[in-house]
Amino acid sequence: MDDAVSPHFSGLTISLEHTLPELIAHVAATYGDTPFVVGEDGRATSFAGFAERVNRLAAALVAQGIAHGDRVAIWAPNSPEWMIAASAIESIGAVMVPINTRFKGGEALYALGKTRARLLFTVGSFLGNDYVAMLAQAGDGLGAAGPVAALPALERIVLLDDASLAVFEAKQCGEAELAAHIAAVRPDSIADILFTSGTTGYPKGAMHNHGQALWMVANWNRSNDLHAGDRALIVNPFFHSFGYRSGWVSGLVAGMTVFPVASFDPEAVLALIERERISVLMGPPTIFTSLMEHPRFGDFDISSLRVGHTGASNVPVELIRAGREVFGFDLFLTSFGQTETTALVTVNYPDSDFETIARTVGVPLPGVEVRIAEDTGELLVRGPNVMQGYFEDPEQTAATIDADGWLHTGDVACLNPNGTVRILDRLKDVVIVGGFNAYPAEVENILRAHPAIADICIIGWPDDRMGEVCAACVILRSGASLTLAELTAWSRERMANYKVPRHLFLVEDFPRTPLGKIQKFVLRDRLTA
Repeated sequence: MDDAVSPHFSGLTISLEHTLPELIAHVAATYGDTPFVVGEDGRATSFAGFAERVNRLAAALVAQGIAHGDRVAIWAPNSPEWMIAASAIESIGAVMVPINTRFKGGEALYALGKTRARLLFTVGSFLGNDYVAMLAQAGDGLGAAGPVAALPALERIVLLDDASLAVFEAKQCGEAELAAHIAAVRPDSIADILFTSGTTGYPKGAMHNHGQALWMVANWNRSNDLHAGDRALIVNPFFHSFGYRSGWVSGLVAGMTVFPVASFDPEAVLALIERERISVLMGPPTIFTSLMEHPRFGDFDISSLRVGHTGASNVPVELIRAGREVFGFDLFLTSFGQTETTALVTVNYPDSDFETIARTVGVPLPGVEVRIAEDTGELLVRGPNVMQGYFEDPEQTAATIDADGWLHTGDVACLNPNGTVRILDRLKDVVIVGGFNAYPAEVENILRAHPAIADICIIGWPDDRMGEVCAACVILRSGASLTLAELTAWSRERMANYKVPRHLFLVEDFPRTPLGKIQKFVLRDRLTA
């Protein structure tokens, strides 16, 4: 492969033929005692120290009986321990399954049950949520042979704290056995399963292998001009590709020092940028607008910022301009991708002009093909970034990736003469709430259990701060009543907060096609008339 497809980083040419354990060993030898990750408590772990901690946890996983191909889940906020756990899982050929920290017990139960995860790494509590208790409540309590009755495959829950990890790591496999497990990991071994959703309303697990995942990150780093010595603050959650691959794995590949934060607090982020001389900051548009709108924004020295990146199908031109003029980034870029494309399809490059960055999502990655479907205008993608399929779901896989290898993105786009791509609209009904995807069919499935709701339709509704939010259009049961406050309280007990409808419209019926499908565009027009 040429350099455009296989970028060079500190002597290592990242290609489709590499694995995560190979990368970890390489950066440990290359960067040694250089700090790799700094926790919110100020503790720093070097590249060499990170490799040591990964191997120690990996040896414990092998001793626990975790084998190649077994699924191990992580349900926890950003932390160095999250990174170590994920790396240890993948280093022995097991499959890492990240769980959304906003999920409620039932949502996590589905992901764990679908993948038959054998072990779960989590935390005692986060933002007032007790994950273990939530899971037990949703899963019928303690099981006869495991921690959750409804999850017979789940053998153990391990907390990501020093004491709990020390207990878990007390039992270690031998060096030779660990080395054999690491050596068995191949570039085409499945590294992770990231859950997404779609028109069925049931989450689907997109599978990615080691080679394609690292290849994508290397191209990401090249497009954003990331390199050793950069200091990246990671706000994006690790359960999402933006925080995982384009976050800490990107730091591992480039030799950067990363500073993960568990939750977004604008003033704390501004203070950390000043204190640690952060040079790289990436996130959805809401991250940057929230920082600018903070009353103390001008009190902090953020002159160290060098590279910024934001992702959305349509980023406001004013935000791109603010990236250069208000934040002072040398580079402030945009891109486009989705979970099924290993999170990246197109990128803008450092030499892209302002109009290209503001009006398009850039050009396809090297080796990636894109075309526009003549009948629908849908963007189709083919190349090494396309997922390996949905976990144990051949029907949905075949519906998404056609016989010729083209992945149907569900996004309507146009291809400009200069090769750049512009996203116009979405075929799918996904509502992007502050950077998080809320899938109407999934939300509707949950809300149909509400005793007052006879039928429901979720649509996207414009929101100045979040871009858009969910709006619930409800047909009530006979004699029932419902207020937004009541719906909000009920929903927050059963779904992640970003999915909770922010608007409620009570309607008599839904406009439908002759086949009975709700015409959402007609419904939206009615409500705005």
